[in-house]
Amino acid sequence: MLENHELHILRQLHHWRSAGQRAVLVTVVHTWGSSPRPPGSLMALCEDGHVAGSVSGGCVEQDLLERHIRDAGPDALWNACTPRLLTYGLSSEEAHRLGLPCGGTLQMLLEPNPDIDLLSQAIERLERGALVQRTVDIDSGAVQLHPVDHPLPLRFDGKIVAVPLGPAWRLLIIGAGDIAAYVANMALFNGFMVTVCDPRHAMLDGLDPNQVVLSNSMPDDAVRAFQPDGRSVVIALTHDPKLDDLALLEALYSPAFYVGAIGSKANAQKRHHRMTEHLGVEPQTMDRLHSPIGLPIGSKTPPEIAVSIMAEVLAARSLVRQQAQAQEATAPADVRAFPIPPSRTAPSAPQFYQRAAITEVDSVIDAIGAQCPIPILRAKRALNAMRHGDKLLVLATDSRSAQDFGLFAAQTGNTITQHFEDSSGVHHFFLTKGHGRATA
Repeated sequence: MLENHELHILRQLHHWRSAGQRAVLVTVVHTWGSSPRPPGSLMALCEDGHVAGSVSGGCVEQDLLERHIRDAGPDALWNACTPRLLTYGLSSEEAHRLGLPCGGTLQMLLEPNPDIDLLSQAIERLERGALVQRTVDIDSGAVQLHPVDHPLPLRFDGKIVAVPLGPAWRLLIIGAGDIAAYVANMALFNGFMVTVCDPRHAMLDGLDPNQVVLSNSMPDDAVRAFQPDGRSVVIALTHDPKLDDLALLEALYSPAFYVGAIGSKANAQKRHHRMTEHLGVEPQTMDRLHSPIGLPIGSKTPPEIAVSIMAEVLAARSLVRQQAQAQEATAPADVRAFPIPPSRTAPSAPQFYQRAAITEVDSVIDAIGAQCPIPILRAKRALNAMRHGDKLLVLATDSRSAQDFGLFAAQTGNTITQHFEDSSGVHHFFLTKGHGRATA
């Protein structure tokens, strides 16, 4: 499985220590002005000169090796029993010598020869996808690992350094295809834990379950199971509004910091009309949607499109980081931060009604005149609110409905018990709510 950056560093550090080599774990705990790496960045140095991770463009790493690691004297880090703080860039001469940006200063915590057992515990938790807070007492060198249920910023009070570890950033991709594969790869290398959802079983065959989490749930169910938080991304890449819109109906009301959907400007306008006029989504909520998705770099091929998507996602993530560090931070002109609506102001359930004239049916959706995929989207939302065995009648006039509803029933685990078209051209679809379909 492709490892996130900090897991790779800890694995390498554990390998060196297990082989009997001396090594140092370096953590950036504070920065002033411009700096090459943010607080929480990790680096491991081995006595043989090998390096994992970085805290600068390379000059600080080299200086650490030459002045502090390879030193064989009594003040060498190897002879220290407790961690030490080290600051680079206090003078303009030193900053220039080390290649630090103008005015940039780094304060780092250096831990000599970290305990192998504690490294093993941290690695095991990260491999499970858990979030961990690693605390270091600078005076005593004592290290503790604490489970946390949400991402936390690095904290340093002058005595205790609390470093967050784990897959704080998560990405849910709806639709498994060439673009999704490239996006997933890029996201993994940028520290995201990736889930790919596609109810079309064959589409998932090209993805490696050892690299990403795979799901064949319906998109709206997948978003709810994913439970997006303020460090999550949801992007829809199927080009099929029956699937993409289902995901967006859930994701737009979640705390996800980025929600996007692939498609041309014309398709984006159609989606906006469909979701506001027929599915009850408020225009201000639709403003959260990035569509067409990605930065406008003239991309045509799947790899180029993936680059444009991840560039916009990473720009949005940078904004989240800035806002977490300073509330007064402002967004770049082309990366907008929209307030997340606290709740739906439109009815959370679709607008279906009871018809006493129709017997043995619990609910009815009147989608007469609405074009596909609106009948299916409203049916799925209605079924989400119903119990097993409940019966739903959908009235539709779009000629494509018959084929689409057959596929829809197979994908969702619901049953079409009857279908007919009356003399006026209205299709009657009688559906029974099922238990749902097993997911990967």
